[in-house]
Amino acid sequence: MATGNISFVTEFILVGLTERLDLQLPLFFLFLATYVFTILGNLGLLTLIGLNSHLHTPMYFFLFNLSFIDLCYPSVFTPKMLMNFLLKKNIISYQGCMTQFFFFCILAISECYVLTSMAYDRYVAICNPLLYNMAMSPKVCSSLIFGSYFMAFSSAMAHTGCMLRLTFCDANTINHYFCDILPLLQLSCTSTYVNELVVFIVSGINLIVPSLTIFISYGFILCSILHINSTEGRFKAFRTCSSHIIAVSLFFGSLSFMYLQPSSTGSMNGGKISSVFYTNVVPMMNPLVYSLRNKDVIFALRKTLSRRMFQL
Repeated sequence: MATGNISFVTEFILVGLTERLDLQLPLFFLFLATYVFTILGNLGLLTLIGLNSHLHTPMYFFLFNLSFIDLCYPSVFTPKMLMNFLLKKNIISYQGCMTQFFFFCILAISECYVLTSMAYDRYVAICNPLLYNMAMSPKVCSSLIFGSYFMAFSSAMAHTGCMLRLTFCDANTINHYFCDILPLLQLSCTSTYVNELVVFIVSGINLIVPSLTIFISYGFILCSILHINSTEGRFKAFRTCSSHIIAVSLFFGSLSFMYLQPSSTGSMNGGKISSVFYTNVVPMMNPLVYSLRNKDVIFALRKTLSRRMFQL
């Protein structure tokens, strides 16, 4: 059997979210609406932050990057997912699958580290407010974002490089709605030991390190909040952090369920449901979570709309 980076498979078939025919059309419209809402929501948040100078602060700088990631993230796989609901066979080329896999990795991991940077920003704002301007200077913020994208790019290169060395022979049906790492490893006709080792190490680092950083940050934040004497002050501090806690819980919870469990057919089918949360639900929810619960964003929206009405 030939080995190396030569692949006998030139295309893959994506099974999709479900094979039940009666659910295909309802799911198509559901995920189409979710996708449109996600694009409009994140694009709107990007526009608001860009147009309103009072939102040009470290917190909204990180939120701008999060919205940019959430704008691009669903576009990597949702179009193919929607096609799967309408076509009998949803085919993706080998090159297209590897490209989709690379961008999925880089965007998912970027989101992990941007959420971590946002947790650090909240920690400094609440625990060290007098040092906030110095600790979260433009240089520091830019370094944190650069580090987030650098870690994401390095990890995506490691995963994709290891995937390209595998040989896919006869089996070409991916039990998923996009080219994810675990379903692809199940199709390989060569040893996946190195890939599994890389998944364990790289995914472990990219999930555990951000999770620990966020957990420790919010541990210090909680201690600081409990030392605030006024009830109003405590409520305001909790309200500042609640949006981020919701986003982190949804994203890291679904990712951990998918990647930190043994691979099997049962877990893969359950993993597809879990994947919906971090690929579709979280990017759609973030604009809602960070806007409806945020007075600054609501004020910016009213200001922008009134400005547009005045121009008309």
